[in-house]
Amino acid sequence: MKVRVIPTGSEHLGARLGVDPFAPAGPAPETYGSWRPEVVVGATSAGGLLLPQAEPTASYVYAPRGVWLEDELLVVADTGNHRVLVFDRIPSTDGEPADVVLGQPDATSEGPQAGGRGPDQGMHLPTGLLRTPDGRFLVADAWNHRILVWDRVPSGDRAPDLVLGQPSASDVEPNRGGAPSATSFYQPFGIALVDGRFYVADTYNRRVLVWVDGVPTDPDVPADIVLGQPDPTSRGENRDGPVAPDSFRWPHMVTGNGGGIVVADAGNHRLLGWHRHPDGDVPADYVLGQPDMGTGVEFPYRPQTGTGLRFPYAAVRTPDGLAVADTSNNRVLLWEGDPRDQHTEPAWVLGQPTFAANGENRWEQVGPDTLCWPYGLAASGDRLAIADSGNNRVVVWRRG
Repeated sequence: MKVRVIPTGSEHLGARLGVDPFAPAGPAPETYGSWRPEVVVGATSAGGLLLPQAEPTASYVYAPRGVWLEDELLVVADTGNHRVLVFDRIPSTDGEPADVVLGQPDATSEGPQAGGRGPDQGMHLPTGLLRTPDGRFLVADAWNHRILVWDRVPSGDRAPDLVLGQPSASDVEPNRGGAPSATSFYQPFGIALVDGRFYVADTYNRRVLVWVDGVPTDPDVPADIVLGQPDPTSRGENRDGPVAPDSFRWPHMVTGNGGGIVVADAGNHRLLGWHRHPDGDVPADYVLGQPDMGTGVEFPYRPQTGTGLRFPYAAVRTPDGLAVADTSNNRVLLWEGDPRDQHTEPAWVLGQPTFAANGENRWEQVGPDTLCWPYGLAASGDRLAIADSGNNRVVVWRRG
């Protein structure tokens, strides 16, 4: 199929098409509430999927899987290009270039480890992003099995000030080249700071590591809590047993719920919630996306509903409640308040016209308000940023 490419420019996508830039492509479904897409970072194609360019630019992204959002800061994990893009503002027009490129020597280079410069200067599939209240900036460098820490958001490409999960900045082996431990990672996709505690979704060790005093300042400081495994050296899927309230298959992201945490357990097609921050390896208090704690079945084998999930890779707490990237259903679900059981229906769904729909780009065409495999979420005030991975873009939505 021939791809229609609309070049980036100084106008909103909608304005170039002669429509209201703050409106979806067509009447807004009632299920959006007052949410509308505001600006696009990356591909701004309309009608057809824009594939990434052979040579990246500071304006395009390839399969982004993470995003961070503040009032005057937007950061994108440009996962497929093995780099992180920093915008020193919320872009006001579609297709604006990033101010800083991390992990590559310039805006046109791509490839793991900075195109061959080495892991001490590069990345391999960066995903989770985090800025702490004291200004430190973290990147989950997933396929290098480590967390990169800068003392502040860099103003240019430079090496991190600290590397967690590896003995040095040049080491990239899973679990430090040995068995799992309380200081090692195997593809850590998600990171979060919730009520002062530092959480790492250590995805392929099928566990969540917790440092109760926040981000460690030494790579040899072990996690205080290992959640989802019987000990720090185990990594069995669902504890080598059936799906349970204390097990994970692919834990991918952690967020708060107003006193405790919620973990996006993508491989079991569910979210697990703890009312209080766990003080050890304890079972979850509730589940979202499945009828009970012992079920991990995928959507094709049960009816599609507003509460059913299929590979939910991300969750984030918003000022009003909870947002979940229901990735394989190509939608984002929004709850008002914190849902505490599997029967609580979401208030809104973004990317689909109804709670029963799940098509990639609504089985229609790429538009400002369609989604294809949303992987990452970030919230700030009345904005929600969605890493719309399958469409090679990040779309910032705004309420009202």
